[in-house]
Amino acid sequence: MSTETAKKPSVLFVCVHNAGRSQMAAAFLTTLSKGGIEVRSAGSQPADKVNPAAVEAMAELGIDMSAEIPKVLTTEAVKESDVVITMGCGDECPYFPGKRYEDWVLEDPAGQGVDAVRPIRDEIKTRIEGLIDSLIPAAK
Repeated sequence: MSTETAKKPSVLFVCVHNAGRSQMAAAFLTTLSKGGIEVRSAGSQPADKVNPAAVEAMAELGIDMSAEIPKVLTTEAVKESDVVITMGCGDECPYFPGKRYEDWVLEDPAGQGVDAVRPIRDEIKTRIEGLIDSLIPAAK
């Protein structure tokens, strides 16, 4: 696998509404990978806006998600991603051979306050750190 220019690995996070878990995961990956990984997120039925409790929980860690907008899942987004991570919501994702698929079973923060969202946020952060280690082994 020798290429002239090393392509950045890309990750797509998918959940139904693209308003909580997938947005937090994308924000963590963008921040913690320091631009070393291309990040996308989408939902099969995107909400009107990002979950305010998720925005607040991330702001507590200095990560601003307030400008994010839920996006609809497209076949192209899956095709263009090396890793596709679904967020325990039984989403049907287009399948392409050669992609790495993971399903992260996480509690849904929809309709919950920031106190309930914090443990979900912290679990996502732990998983993101492991994901970065698997995609960019020399990052440490």
